[in-house]
Amino acid sequence: MSDTAGVRRAFGRAARSYDAAAVLQREVAGRMLERLGYIRLQPSVVVDLGCGTGSALAELAQRYTGARMVGVDLALPMLQQASARDGLWRRILRRPSATLLCADACHLPLADASVDLVWSNLMLQWLPDPALAFAEAWRVLRPGGLLMFSSFGPDTLCELRAAFADDAAPPVNRFIDMHDLGDALVRGRFADPVIDMEKLSLTYADFDSVVRDLKAIGATHLQAGRRPGLAGRGRWQRARERYEAFRAADGRLPATFETVYGHAWKPEQLPRSDGRAVIQFRQR
Repeated sequence: MSDTAGVRRAFGRAARSYDAAAVLQREVAGRMLERLGYIRLQPSVVVDLGCGTGSALAELAQRYTGARMVGVDLALPMLQQASARDGLWRRILRRPSATLLCADACHLPLADASVDLVWSNLMLQWLPDPALAFAEAWRVLRPGGLLMFSSFGPDTLCELRAAFADDAAPPVNRFIDMHDLGDALVRGRFADPVIDMEKLSLTYADFDSVVRDLKAIGATHLQAGRRPGLAGRGRWQRARERYEAFRAADGRLPATFETVYGHAWKPEQLPRSDGRAVIQFRQR
């Protein structure tokens, strides 16, 4: 379980350094956009949950030129960076401004059935419970609307976790399994859920570069109940030495990210309060 206030602080601090370090986030967003290209959808309102500095909003605006773009993020400094980016893209593309909302993905200030596409790239893993965000996405989506997301799975940062294997409270987040995300979609009344996974690796010159990149994107240890304060110098030195076991033949250290992709639809025919679906027949 994540600490919501801690998430807000961590990503707020990382707002200025985020774009320079968010190599993986851009790569995953590109792969999500490729998947979106196979889906027939012409949204009039698109919401980016956890929009960060707004790079995906610009990409989505180019794909759906007539759609209204809404960016939601918990950290105000991230939205300030997104606003500056949006101003640039607005002048280049001559499109309306995106609406930027500082809000919790689990408590959206949006009307019921007002959105056609909810997009979320690598945000769900920082929530106390992704099912709460799924419930909000279902609420704001129109019937026939699409939820598309990516998240991190439990094998993410397995090298860093192994480096702290003897630590009673390792400073590495725990991430939810793809099957649990799929089950949450089904419980959330979404239709036709599709979940898959791939492992992506970034490589670094040394251990400190791994940690520095994680901090630069706000991905610090955010689990509720973590041990307060910074780890002792000896603790980090032991982890640094253990991480060396993963050094590859090319001299680089890997950081593995289990990346989960998912999408599902809000059904056109919604179930009744007793759980039965209403099916309409057209006479010929």
